[in-house]
Amino acid sequence: MSTINLIDRLGNLWQGFVSLWISDVEKRHPEIAYQNAIDSMIDKYGKLKSATAAIMRRREEIAARLATEKDELDAVTADLNSALATGQDELGIVLIQKKNALDASIKLLDQDMQQARGDADEAKNSLLQVKSEIQKLKDEKDRMLAQMLSAQARLKIQNQLDGLSVDAEVRALDNVREHIKNTVAEAKMGSELRDSDLDVQLAKLRQSSGSITARQQLDEMKRARAGQAAATPSGKTM
Repeated sequence: MSTINLIDRLGNLWQGFVSLWISDVEKRHPEIAYQNAIDSMIDKYGKLKSATAAIMRRREEIAARLATEKDELDAVTADLNSALATGQDELGIVLIQKKNALDASIKLLDQDMQQARGDADEAKNSLLQVKSEIQKLKDEKDRMLAQMLSAQARLKIQNQLDGLSVDAEVRALDNVREHIKNTVAEAKMGSELRDSDLDVQLAKLRQSSGSITARQQLDEMKRARAGQAAATPSGKTM
């Protein structure tokens, strides 16, 4: 008994794994799930169509039997009237019995005919409904797959945009900016160090002293020329 239970549990477990696997495949490939559903409904439509044809054939058979027995009833009724008119009582009794049997049979056939008509109408309505559902499912398949493709395209674009991060570019520009600032600072620092260098200051001092000496010599030369000009008599040249 325990072995049977174990086998049943293993069977259920295996069915569960298969069901999960099929569900996962259908999620990744919805077109397969839709097509399987459509094929299943088409198969049911074919079986229902065959059943509907059988019901309609039964209705036609009952209609044919009903028409035949009504014709036979008309003939028996005519024969009965003739037998009564000619005084053939024995024949009349037989014809009455036959007429009664035909009346009962026709009554049952009328009931069967009503039932057959109802069954045929119901079967045809079911057939039309299944056909309509198949078309709806086909339309839904096309619509949903189009939405799926559109969503996948949007996700692909979003993933591409997410991958286009500007962090690397910003960091690269930050490095460039930092390098430029450091270069400017180094240049400024070099200039400041050069200005504070003793040799540079001495050179500047000597240059300034040279300028002062030259200015003094220029002033002395001007005074000397002015003195010579004053000592020279008017109208005479040296």
